[in-house]
Amino acid sequence: MRKTVAIIGAGLGGLSAAITLAYNGYQVKVFEKNSHAGGKLVGVTSGSYNFDFGPNTITMPHVFRSVIEETNVDPNDYFTFLKLETHTRNHFHDGTSFEMSTSSEAIVEQLSRLDPYAARKFPEYLAETKRIYELANDQFFYRSFASFKDYLAPDLTKAFFKVRPFQSLDRFHQNYFHNEQIIKAFNRYATYIGSSPYLTPATFSLITYLELVDGVFFAKGGNKTIADGFLKRAEELGVEFFFNTTVKKIHTKNKLATALTLANGEMIEANYIIANGDLITTYKNLLSESERPHFRDKKIDKLEPSISAFVLLVGLKKRLPNLIHHQVYFGANYKQEFVDIFTKGNYSLDPTIYICNSSYTDPTLSPDGDNLFILVNAPATSRDGSLQVNPQQYKQRIYQILEEKGLSLKDHIAFEEVITPLDIQNKFFAHRGALYGLASNRMLNAFLRPANRSKDIENVYFCGGSTHPGGGSPMVVISGQNVAKQIINI
Repeated sequence: MRKTVAIIGAGLGGLSAAITLAYNGYQVKVFEKNSHAGGKLVGVTSGSYNFDFGPNTITMPHVFRSVIEETNVDPNDYFTFLKLETHTRNHFHDGTSFEMSTSSEAIVEQLSRLDPYAARKFPEYLAETKRIYELANDQFFYRSFASFKDYLAPDLTKAFFKVRPFQSLDRFHQNYFHNEQIIKAFNRYATYIGSSPYLTPATFSLITYLELVDGVFFAKGGNKTIADGFLKRAEELGVEFFFNTTVKKIHTKNKLATALTLANGEMIEANYIIANGDLITTYKNLLSESERPHFRDKKIDKLEPSISAFVLLVGLKKRLPNLIHHQVYFGANYKQEFVDIFTKGNYSLDPTIYICNSSYTDPTLSPDGDNLFILVNAPATSRDGSLQVNPQQYKQRIYQILEEKGLSLKDHIAFEEVITPLDIQNKFFAHRGALYGLASNRMLNAFLRPANRSKDIENVYFCGGSTHPGGGSPMVVISGQNVAKQIINI
């Protein structure tokens, strides 16, 4: 008789695990509270305007492709990646700009004008970020962790001391760049894991290598086609999906999970359970404290959530000539922005504003005008579950800042939707609206992410951005693969 795996959540991690397990002969059932697969990678459509909410910047396309390839079919039949050479235009408060590109020549040419010291150091910088990435990829990403002892393997310990764990990302960048505006652009990679560049380890400079060497990608038809492709392959392999279905409890007996209870009262028995969602929410909502002595509420309350996001989806009546696929408008004091978010728990009055205009690359997504995904870093919701800002007032503040920077939107808006951290908390069961689970502002949280296997219930596993190896869509997919292969190898 085939063993059954129940997966809570149809995000990229859950889909990844489902595909691999089903291909290897397991009976897989996936329970998703929302009506779509992909988790935060969900499409939003209004009229002719199509948006991706969730990962707008895709790196490591081989990770997504490998999930499909390992089931002996061609991933090109499920999704197609387009590489963006000049992918991000950074605008600074002093009027200068800097474009991120996979062309080292283009980067060095810009640095020669803006930061001659950095122009000379750039090859050395790229070599160092490549070294860090290769160590992380070889020794860290594809391991599964069940306890602290797993982190003490000699090869892993040796690698740990070689990836600059004791130096902040900002301090690392000061070794290679002198122009403070350029440092801001490279420091921004810390936000990809929901953290502050002034606190998070320099290890995450590996993201620079991924973007500037390996490349930034976009999935033709929108990044949500990655989730659509995963769903299609999973269903072909016999995975059963139950959408609009909320799990209310994980039942345990003698430190083993035995079944799930759904919101309608139905009991689902399973040999293994994988929670693909926010780990803290899973523990607090689905298991009593007595069932999780290693993860009690007192411990949870001490954990620092990652940043959240204040998002505007804006469809314009026209195309603006000065927008490319990705752009960032930096405030004057980048460091203060993270003090506001993490120390004060407040929204910045001079925030950095990110805009994705995916119709620049694929006009079919929005034939009547630009489709702008506008994101501002935001603090997690208050402990009482409330916002610290008036959404309509903050929206107007964002439009005002953009207008001051030469990007006037108000007169061209055909569609608009505001998404707050509270919306993210409610829609995705994200603890306090955090996008990446725990922040990586402390070394322990950066490297010792919550384990992929429960310490208290041995057949309960976790995948997604709030567990190992961390946030970002490729890491989420890897976490699903790690968990699936751990179950297969039992």
